[in-house]
Amino acid sequence: MNVGDIRAAHAANADWRAAAATCLEALGLEGGGANLGFAYASDHFAPHFPDIAAFLRDNTGIEHWVGSVGLGVCATGVEYFDEPALCLLTGRFPREAFRVFPPIVGDLQSFEASHGAWCEQSQARFAMVHADPHTAGVDVLVDALCERMHGGFVVGGLTSSRGAQAQLADVVTSGGVSGVLFGPQVSVATRLTQGCSPLGPRHEITRCRGNILMQLDGQPALDVFNQDIGRVLAGDPSRLGATVFAGLAVKGSDTGDYLVRNLAGMDEDQRALAIAELVEEGDQVMFCRRDAVAAEQDMRRMLKELAGALEGPPLGGIYYTCLARGPNLLGADSRELKIIEEVLGSFPLVGFFGNGEISHNRLYGYTGVLTLFV
Repeated sequence: MNVGDIRAAHAANADWRAAAATCLEALGLEGGGANLGFAYASDHFAPHFPDIAAFLRDNTGIEHWVGSVGLGVCATGVEYFDEPALCLLTGRFPREAFRVFPPIVGDLQSFEASHGAWCEQSQARFAMVHADPHTAGVDVLVDALCERMHGGFVVGGLTSSRGAQAQLADVVTSGGVSGVLFGPQVSVATRLTQGCSPLGPRHEITRCRGNILMQLDGQPALDVFNQDIGRVLAGDPSRLGATVFAGLAVKGSDTGDYLVRNLAGMDEDQRALAIAELVEEGDQVMFCRRDAVAAEQDMRRMLKELAGALEGPPLGGIYYTCLARGPNLLGADSRELKIIEEVLGSFPLVGFFGNGEISHNRLYGYTGVLTLFV
């Protein structure tokens, strides 16, 4: 039995019960055989997420649910940002081809004890996860989990909430990294799109201390930075925090991939620049600008790549996108999700606006990660 009967629904309502009931009515699950669901709730519903999870299990017969909360949630062609809303996706998956796992904290010891044998038997090769941004070493956990997969790939998002950092992995919990593992019977296609565009070339970090760039290409780092960003931006430091970022080249990548990190400070006397990431001499960095036009261009490029790799319409999908995107970057009226629908057509899709995104074995920022069941 292959993946099938994927359905999605969404609703906005101040009452979580009304939103959940509207979603279930739209799903119409009677006799569909769905056995796995994804649930994403805006953080208005974070205190009620355990009640929502119980309601979904009791009223659908679906035992296994995964999901999270976010400052915004999304579905096919629509975004709900900073308003109470719920988005659901359900499907029929081969029972032996997926396994939900509770939060991993610290290391993989508990994961191995509970799921290691299943990973070997099923040759698990893909995981969709949700992570608590307040958990120390989340990046290390994601990398370790990716290594544990056979041919390993992990996608996901970091919870964003003004309250409880709630994750759903059959039960509602918090902390660490939780989600669902898939075996090779579940076919997926996934891509990442950046929200920033380079302002200049890559530079080698020739002198640094922790997160402080002292020299780039043998020159004072702040001088190189000012040259790349141009006179207008360099002359107005108040604009830089929301506009200009550091892009760290991903080692070993043959696609020009980079990790976007915030600027953390400048030292005019030392001509140094601090960024929100530890670096080493020999690393490469470039400076980037967050730009709506460039972000849409890159998103369309990513979607066209996905479309070219598909043999038919997607069965369904999950979209993890940054809370700095959506209406904050790509515009109002659900512009970001409508671009997906415009390029790939209308198909069951849900997701949320997170506090960071996960693709392969890394944490990203200002990106969108789209995963399709195919």
